[in-house]
Amino acid sequence: MSTSPTPAPQQVGILVLDDNTPGGSAVKQILDSEGWRVRIVSDSQMLLSELKTGEWSLVIANVAMTGVESPAFLTLRELASVPAADGGRVRVLYLIPELTSAQYVVHLEAARLPYVLRPYHLHDFLEKVSDLLVEVKAIDAPIRQVRHEFGALRKKKKLAARSNSMFASRDTFSYTDEELAEYEKQEGEASKSRRNKPRVNLGDPNG
Repeated sequence: MSTSPTPAPQQVGILVLDDNTPGGSAVKQILDSEGWRVRIVSDSQMLLSELKTGEWSLVIANVAMTGVESPAFLTLRELASVPAADGGRVRVLYLIPELTSAQYVVHLEAARLPYVLRPYHLHDFLEKVSDLLVEVKAIDAPIRQVRHEFGALRKKKKLAARSNSMFASRDTFSYTDEELAEYEKQEGEASKSRRNKPRVNLGDPNG
């Protein structure tokens, strides 16, 4: 008697709305390292189209691209407000550009939408992402530490005096989008160099 193979679990899907190429690429690299499926879209219409597929558990959106009154913002707010117990399957995390924080923070807090400020802090960013994925049961347990070191960029910084209600200020490792993009570039060049490195000829073992 033959039995059907057990289907593999569906990969966690994360949709990123960002037209900042270095920033979006950095976010994708961080999330890819956890084995999650990540897609970057560059405008709100593409975002709304992708949401109709039902393939995404988390949306990470640059608030400068949605504003706080657009159809995309209202749709994300509605999706994020549905409790998991009532069938909610999507969570939203907003990215706030550093120079526009005062403009958006009050609106996001009023809508009870979580956010991070750029430049964000890597540990806190990953923990917030994983906590939201746990809420919708996309993953079983939250991340409590970063498992992948960004060795070439490791730089200890003091957090700025500002903070928001989502994160407490503390000493940690902080990375800007530009630093992560530079790390990605360095890693790509190193990988290419390794592939192109000539093999050492050890000679004919029968010689």
